[in-house]
Amino acid sequence: MSEANLVLFKNIHIQGQNTLAVAQQQGAYKRMEKALGMSGEEIIQEVKSAGLRGRGGAGFPAGLKWSFIPKDDPRPKYLVCNADEGEPGTCKDRDLMRFDPHLLIEGMIIAGYAVNSKQGYIYIRGEFYREAEVLEAAVAEAYAANLLGKNILGKGVDFDLAVHRGAGAYVCGEESALLNSLEGEKGQPRLKPPFPANVGLYGCPTVINNVETLCAVPAILEKGGAWYSKLGVEKSSGTKLFSVSGHVNKPGNYEVELGIPLKSLINDYAGGVRGGWENLKGVIPGGSSTPVLIPEQCETILMSYEALAGAGSMLGAGSVIVMDKSTCIVKAIARLSKFYRHESCGQCTPCREGTGWLAQIMDRIETGQGREGDIDLLLSVCSNIQGKTICALGDAAAMPVVGAIRHFRDEFEYHVKHGRCMVD
Repeated sequence: MSEANLVLFKNIHIQGQNTLAVAQQQGAYKRMEKALGMSGEEIIQEVKSAGLRGRGGAGFPAGLKWSFIPKDDPRPKYLVCNADEGEPGTCKDRDLMRFDPHLLIEGMIIAGYAVNSKQGYIYIRGEFYREAEVLEAAVAEAYAANLLGKNILGKGVDFDLAVHRGAGAYVCGEESALLNSLEGEKGQPRLKPPFPANVGLYGCPTVINNVETLCAVPAILEKGGAWYSKLGVEKSSGTKLFSVSGHVNKPGNYEVELGIPLKSLINDYAGGVRGGWENLKGVIPGGSSTPVLIPEQCETILMSYEALAGAGSMLGAGSVIVMDKSTCIVKAIARLSKFYRHESCGQCTPCREGTGWLAQIMDRIETGQGREGDIDLLLSVCSNIQGKTICALGDAAAMPVVGAIRHFRDEFEYHVKHGRCMVD
């Protein structure tokens, strides 16, 4: 995509961009100054007109979420950044925090001002030691320059920001589990409703957005919601960071407009499939929880929320995992099942017990100990997990299994019948 349309990675390769001095040379905090001259409602309307959808996976409209914060409620309002990037294959937010932390801070100040919040938190994944240090240094610089704290730039606006390190639990990427963890409680999801907009952090109205979502806000304020809405495709506007990994020649994070053909993303940005496009076996398009696509689908599918949902998968967090024909699908899914069993918080019986059963049966099939009926048993276990848990971790564990059986049932059957993989 053209340099002029870059929203998130525009300055990420500039040496020293993580420092305030260099970031300001590139225009950092100018958008914030503009925003502080607007009303909160005007900012929310701009974000709504941009069509910005949450980049954490759910794709809920960000401006609409902000508008849910009650305006006349006397309770404190909180803004929380979800920086607990833990989905296998996902590594884009990490780059934003590491190389352009002031972009995130600026986005948070704007969002906080829009919803009348005076306190923000960045909840960062426990393993992200370096990124946490970079963020903490950037926050300190912003305080020293009166870009955070009391009476920001003499505009009469207060906003404090703290970096909170999590303990490394995948489930804390779920917003209500994150809030519990932030409060010092066990990181387990809450029943909803009530939703965080009314009862969030410390029982107060709270907005939760992920890193990529908040980093898109400054450009929207600079160039306008109408400009942003013209990027991408209808209902999936703007740019998106895709983390492309697996069997490609140039794995990495790429910023492109939403709606780009998957084939173009892989060939033109990630250097193509190892061994050529004909060597493609399947693609997990949005992170480990999203169902796999087969090559026939990958030929024409667009990377938008709607197109991927129509193909029986999801855009998710935009983590594209490419698998060539040397891949044993059963082994790949078995590894994911182990991950979800390990990360289940155990609060809901269908998830706690179901992820254990999935991991156990997948391991049995993968190691050549599969039994007749195991494949249908897997589908039965999945049906007893999906939609029956407080949060989406149970669904996340079940969907890749269901998707793999849908497209690669013959490989599962071969494993059960011959006790080994057909691609060995």
